[in-house]
Amino acid sequence: MTIETKIKYPNRFDIVGSFLRPAKLKQAREDFHANRISQAELTKVENQEIDRLVKKEVELGLTDVTSGEFRRSWWHLDFLDGLKGAHFFTPEHGFIFHGEETRKGGIKITDKLAYNPNHPFFDDFNYLKQIVPDGITPKQTIPSPSVLFPNEDAEIYDEYYHHDFNAFLADEIKAYQETIQHFYDLGCRYLQLDDTSWGMWASFSKNTINPELKPLCEAAVKAINAIADHKPADLTLTMHVCRGNYDSHWAGAGAYDPVADYLAQLHIDGYFLEYDDERSGGFEPLKKIADNGRHQRIVLGLVTTKKPDLEDPDLLKKRIQLASQYVPLNDLCLSPQCGFASTEEGNHLTEAEQWQKLKLVIDTAKAVWPN
Repeated sequence: MTIETKIKYPNRFDIVGSFLRPAKLKQAREDFHANRISQAELTKVENQEIDRLVKKEVELGLTDVTSGEFRRSWWHLDFLDGLKGAHFFTPEHGFIFHGEETRKGGIKITDKLAYNPNHPFFDDFNYLKQIVPDGITPKQTIPSPSVLFPNEDAEIYDEYYHHDFNAFLADEIKAYQETIQHFYDLGCRYLQLDDTSWGMWASFSKNTINPELKPLCEAAVKAINAIADHKPADLTLTMHVCRGNYDSHWAGAGAYDPVADYLAQLHIDGYFLEYDDERSGGFEPLKKIADNGRHQRIVLGLVTTKKPDLEDPDLLKKRIQLASQYVPLNDLCLSPQCGFASTEEGNHLTEAEQWQKLKLVIDTAKAVWPN
C-alpha cells in the first residue's frame, strides 16, 4: 500500500485514538489471562476486531484511522512497559479520579532506559498499515515522555537513576527518538503523543504555574522538542492533552492558562485539546499558540466521549467560531475530547453511540470547513 503524505494532519475532523473494546475482544482477553486460550488465539481475535474497526472507521469517512488500542490494557502503561529498563507492576492502589479509584497499575524504572527494537507496538502498527486501504493514513499513538517522569502519585517509580533526573531525561529522549524513527521506518507518517501531565499541572495551578512545577514543565518542553526536532520532516507529530479518561470519570480540572506559555514553545505540528465542558476553561490561552509563528493546528475536543448524549451541532459551530477569535479558523479542527476507551474498561457508551459521536464530529467539521 501507499502511505498518504500529502494530506495535512491533524485533519479537520480527527480522532484521538482509542475505541470501545468489543465484547468478543474483552472475553478473549479474559480467557487469555485465565489460561483458557493461547496468545495465538488472542491475537486472532484482536486481528478480527481490528479489521472490523478499521472498516467502520473508513466507512464513516475518516481519512486517518487507528487500531483502537485494541491490543492494549492501558493507554500508557503497555507502551512504557515495552521500553528497556521500565517494567509494569501492580501497586497497592489505583489512580485517584474524580469519584473513582482506577484499576491498579504502575511502572518501575529498574535499569537504564533504552529503545527496544522488539517493542510489541511495532507489530501492532505493521498490522494496521497492512489493512488500511490506499489513501487512508494509519495513525500511531504513544504516551508523551512526560508521562514517564518519576512521580509516586502517578505510580511511576525510579529505582535506577536515584534522583539523577538529567541522566534519566537524556536516556528517555534517546529511547523516544529511536522508537519514533523505527515507527517511521515501518511507514508511520502520523504519530500522536498522549500527555496527561499538562492537564494535571494546569489543574494544580491557578492563573500561573506553581513554582515547584516549573522544572517539570521545562523538562517536558526540552524532551518533546528534542523528539520533534529529531523526527523526519514528513512525519506529522501531534500531542493530545488529557485530564484523565477512565470509566467515564476525569482526574483533573482547570483552564489551560497556567501551561499555555509552555505549550506554545513546543515544536509539534498540532494539539488535541479537551474542551468538552467547563473544566477546560475558555479559549483565550490558545492565542499564545496562535501567536508563536508556527501555524500549528489546534484540534478542539468539543464532543465528549464520557457520556452518550449528542451535542447540539449549532452549539458546536458557535464554540468553533468563538475559538476563532483567538486562532485563525483555518488553523482549527474538531475531534472528540479524548478516546472512547483509554483503558480496556471503556467509557459508558455503546458502540452505536460511539459511532454517532464521530459522525457528529465529521458532519459538523464539514459544515464549518466545506472545502
